[in-house]
Amino acid sequence: HVQLVESGGGSVQAGGSLRLSCAASGDTGRNNCMGWFRQASRNERDMVAAIYLRNAETHYADSVKGRFTISQDNTKNTVYLQMNSLKEEDTAMYYCAGSLGFCHRVSDVNYWGQGTQVTVS
Repeated sequence: HVQLVESGGGSVQAGGSLRLSCAASGDTGRNNCMGWFRQASRNERDMVAAIYLRNAETHYADSVKGRFTISQDNTKNTVYLQMNSLKEEDTAMYYCAGSLGFCHRVSDVNYWGQGTQVTVS
């Protein structure tokens, strides 16, 4: 049993910043990666950032490279997504994800957070 709880979403003006947090609890030892996915209205859920927990290797969608940073705090079992220079196109529901394997596709994900809304205007 793994629970992922997100926080930090909200509404910001274009050009602003937000930091999302995802706190993991339960049997987290088998997780290989954690990531952030987002889903805009009527669109599919896609990966925006992922981090592999063993070596801290990170991956980003092209649309957020240079603006978003994913990081982890192993002591707190928490993953963060720092979002800078936000654009209206970033508006979406953001979901924290955990995987025993990869974190690149929805089908890879074993555990989902409840989602947190990010609105950029």
